Amino acid sequence: MKSTIFSVLFICAAALSVSAQKSTSEIMAQAMEKAEMEQKHILVKFEASWCVWCKRMTKQLNDPAVKDYFDQNYIITPLVVLESSNNKNLENKGSLDFLTKFNGEKAGLPFFVILNAKGELVEDSFNDQGQNLGCPASAEEVDTFLKILETTSNLSEKDAKAVKEVFTLKD
Repeated sequence: MKSTIFSVLFICAAALSVSAQKSTSEIMAQAMEKAEMEQKHILVKFEASWCVWCKRMTKQLNDPAVKDYFDQNYIITPLVVLESSNNKNLENKGSLDFLTKFNGEKAGLPFFVILNAKGELVEDSFNDQGQNLGCPASAEEVDTFLKILETTSNLSEKDAKAVKEVFTLKD
């Protein structure tokens, strides 16, 4: 009897974890609605559980020195994509198609796009040479990131300085 109950609970838990991830279309519909209401852009960050740079960027976006700036200017919207075969259940359904729409499927992770409230591309994480910034870390990458932020938000000098400090990899 105990093994039957355990089996049922295990199957229920497994089913919930597989279906727990929202689809990309659901996530984006919510983000666009919120962006319209709050008059913000949407920063979509494509990420995976295995990606160290994705985790670093998430930590940086949430750093107390810059969190208010990002929260006041963007609807931060992570989408899980390109997971390893044993973690495919973590992916948001449709995330690869959405990544491909912005030519990011071969760019590496993290990859980001900034969209308007209608879901239209405003900026992406490709630099002038067509390379993905990923999680900006070098002084040059952070400067390019700041240019993107300048064109898509209200970036004050104080915010720019804080972003530069938080994102630039220390030697």
